[in-house]
Amino acid sequence: MTTSAASATSSGRATQQPARSVPHPATLPIVLVGVFLSGLDFFIVNVAIPAIQADLHASEAQIQLIVATYALMYGVGMITGGRLGDLFGRRRLFVIALVSFTLASAACGLAPTPEALLAFRMVQGAAAALMAPQVLAIFSTVYEGPARARAINWYGAISGFAAVFGQLIGGVLIKFDVFGLGWRACFLINLPIGLVAAAMALKYVPESKAPGRPRLDLLGMVLVTMALVAVCAPLIEGRQQGWPGWAWGLLIAALPLFVVFAVQQNRLRAGGRTPSVDLSLFKERAFAVGLTAQLIFFAGMASYFLVLALYLQKGRLLEPLNSGIVFGALGVGYIITSMSARKVAAKLGPQTIAIGCVIRVVALVLQIWAVGHVGVTGGIGWLIPGLFLDGAGMGLAIAPLVSTVLARVKPQHAGSASGVLTTGLQVGNGLGVALIGLVFYNVLGNSPATADFSDAFRACLFYVLGITVLLGLVVQALPKNPADVK
Repeated sequence: MTTSAASATSSGRATQQPARSVPHPATLPIVLVGVFLSGLDFFIVNVAIPAIQADLHASEAQIQLIVATYALMYGVGMITGGRLGDLFGRRRLFVIALVSFTLASAACGLAPTPEALLAFRMVQGAAAALMAPQVLAIFSTVYEGPARARAINWYGAISGFAAVFGQLIGGVLIKFDVFGLGWRACFLINLPIGLVAAAMALKYVPESKAPGRPRLDLLGMVLVTMALVAVCAPLIEGRQQGWPGWAWGLLIAALPLFVVFAVQQNRLRAGGRTPSVDLSLFKERAFAVGLTAQLIFFAGMASYFLVLALYLQKGRLLEPLNSGIVFGALGVGYIITSMSARKVAAKLGPQTIAIGCVIRVVALVLQIWAVGHVGVTGGIGWLIPGLFLDGAGMGLAIAPLVSTVLARVKPQHAGSASGVLTTGLQVGNGLGVALIGLVFYNVLGNSPATADFSDAFRACLFYVLGITVLLGLVVQALPKNPADVK
């Protein structure tokens, strides 16, 4: 485990600096459990919605909130969660969050009413927000050089695996009614995995925190949380509720809230105190451009998964399990390239992301052709080549993107930088879902006949195609070697 070495300052005051040691081989898989569970529960619940609604007699509004509340709590709490890890210990916060997430998952699986499930999903989302930024912060402080790149590559691979295979895993659990639990198995499966990982983390994950004695910035945490709520809540719920006045009001309020937060953070830094987010991070070109690219990438990923699931299940009338099997083609391509992305990136740098974009463009064109070709009567197999290539393109992009953003982050800023990064991921997800929802339902209209789903899905593929081209252009602004170039 990592120990702390006291280093004397010129005034004789001792500050604690973490001394690196060789991490245990179990460290990486244990921490990745948190990545997998938090990502899985973002997607797996979509498969369980019909069963939850039937069993708990939940209304449409309650079902929407059960899905949206997790996303909202997850999205708004990560900057604060990352900073808390800097201050109080990343392993400590990871274990607390993982145990909380696991217990909340068990409570979700045992919920007797929609109201109880909604409350426990809020706790689950908050715990995920506390857990997620600790993972990248631990990687940034525990590993160095090729070991860090390898850990971040696994982070990207497992994140994508949870997203791509979430629907398949949920479909299998519900289809085969594991232990007679029905939809509840989608939550209760987290219990043994989470508790074992938390116990092992105490032994095999080194502790680390920001050096010195930084103070808690409560005002900054409140301001950034308010600003993120003002962004995320409308993006998650606005379209489903017809873009009411409160949604536009929050979006308008977000900008001044972020401005006030930035001013307050700069004042803290100028006064020698520790801000929640050191805005000097954004002076690093690799961080600023990489974060923008991260937001763009995820604006086209989660939204794509959403409309693909709608097309397969409502347009092609596939059961969740069969729909998940189709998703598996995308997952196979993803796994193949994500495992080799680090080696490719070592030679080509950020252009690896651009290559992934080119592959995705080809894949999306194939899917546009396939959807138009098969209509509503042809075989779904025409989609498989495009889905496989699409997964391959995603796999090449994710890990190098994360590595680029974190390339020059100092250990004392690891938690807050990871919080900003994972927040950008969730904001990108929310923005993409809101935009693609406008496209999808505008084409679908008020008469969702089966044929209309093909037209709506094709329109959304053009949206994702545009997002992918934009990402390929943005990554050209990244330094060729982000570890050495500002």
